[in-house]
Amino acid sequence: MSVVKVIELIGESPKSWEDACKNALEVAAKTVRGIVGIDVDHFTCKVTDNEITAFRANIKVAFKYGA
Repeated sequence: MSVVKVIELIGESPKSWEDACKNALEVAAKTVRGIVGIDVDHFTCKVTDNEITAFRANIKVAFKYGA
């Protein structure tokens, strides 16, 4: 029997929401082992002077927990 734990992260990219997801996953993978999937919760943008300056993706990262 396995147990899966879920953490929430927000990734950011100046290019796209896809890159924002990849950036969050890349950072998570540096300290979290056994990642089995991500769930994209929602997307947002940072706006400065009526221009999109950053794409943000709120994701949930699932990974195996314990032995």
